[in-house]
Amino acid sequence: MALFFSNPSLRLCVKRTARKLSDRQTRETSFLWRSYAAESDNKVPKIYTKTGDKGFSSTFTGERRPKEDHIFEALGNTDELSSAIGLAREFCIEKGHTFTHQLDKIQCVLQDVGSNIATPQSSARESHITRTKFTGTPISDLEGWIDAFTEELPPLTNFILPSGGKSSAALHIARTVCRRAERSVAPIVRSGEANPDVARFLNRLSDYLFTVARYAALKENNKEIIYKRPE
Repeated sequence: MALFFSNPSLRLCVKRTARKLSDRQTRETSFLWRSYAAESDNKVPKIYTKTGDKGFSSTFTGERRPKEDHIFEALGNTDELSSAIGLAREFCIEKGHTFTHQLDKIQCVLQDVGSNIATPQSSARESHITRTKFTGTPISDLEGWIDAFTEELPPLTNFILPSGGKSSAALHIARTVCRRAERSVAPIVRSGEANPDVARFLNRLSDYLFTVARYAALKENNKEIIYKRPE
């Protein structure tokens, strides 16, 4: 499970992630966090395990697969996506945007997305499936946020280029990473190894990131660059 605790949104997602663990695992994990915080503790666990030194890693179900496996490719992309959103969030906080709590929640949901991806259905027991179940509720949240932002935005009549200030441009970068994550998840979902709602969430998330990028530019009074065919 160390893979899932490395996400930059860890501190915001402790309660959500802990629900996926057994009581024993939760106690052990809580001790792990306390150990890192206690300077006087001489038994601080090491961040490295050396179990991946030969190019293999483990899924949540215990399978050992090569690190270039499509499962780990998708996990890497969703982790990168969360990092990109985290960076964009910092720019948005500096500008005083009121939607940053949405970005917090999205990073937490991406933890759950990763958990589902890392649990191939072909090797999962019922206990694995229960712990990493992913529902469509976050998709409805995204759609509601998109609709609310769209009401305040001017109609989109031309192609726009990633622009509109640092907040907006960073959100556009997150959008492109999201598209890559979606592409890497698609074959896993088609093969029945992950929940279809995971792919739906990523698809809707890219729409959200596009919309909120435009909204950030609007609120900062920054001009978006309109595409023009080079002469």
